[in-house]
Amino acid sequence: MTETATQTAIAEEDLLRADLYDFMSALLAGPPDKDLLARTAALSGDSSELGQAVSTLARVAKVTNAKAVESEFNALFIGIGRGELMPFASYYLTGFLNEKPLATLRTDMAGLRITRAPNVYEPEDNIASLMEMMSGMIRGRFGQTVPVAKQKDFFFRHIAPWAEHFFSDLEAAQNSVLYAPVGSVGKAFMEIETQAFRMGAE
Repeated sequence: MTETATQTAIAEEDLLRADLYDFMSALLAGPPDKDLLARTAALSGDSSELGQAVSTLARVAKVTNAKAVESEFNALFIGIGRGELMPFASYYLTGFLNEKPLATLRTDMAGLRITRAPNVYEPEDNIASLMEMMSGMIRGRFGQTVPVAKQKDFFFRHIAPWAEHFFSDLEAAQNSVLYAPVGSVGKAFMEIETQAFRMGAE
């Protein structure tokens, strides 16, 4: 996504949310390089479900390498013809790519002044792009910070209906090694966001 950054005071808990959205986006947009793998291996978690998933992810990252993860990413998301998983909202919600969920997303993106970066060719309803959009709304990358109520609307329209299902599939995918705990982290994070939005802004 292209950015027009204006930073305003953002609560620490929201910055942590944005960091995790950015981290998930980076892992899901392409195979992690040595630097991202090293940063992943250095993570530590607490006793919560999300924290335990982060700790597992860090342990797996410590014993893998960029070449192995590239092969894993390709098997999961690219493959010959297609990968094991199709990480797109339209596919999860309709069984086909480029369907109504993508059109609805594009309309909402226009309203939020979010545009696809010129070097990105995949449909915008890719899970990595949606994670990046959430972070951008929190941080104000698209002109200004987006109020929590609008974040909630976006989340429940474009992410909540399918993301947990996708992350569960990623957790259990035949080709998932590093990406199994990525799925666990994503699933736990989506549960936290869902609960927080339901308890928060109306």
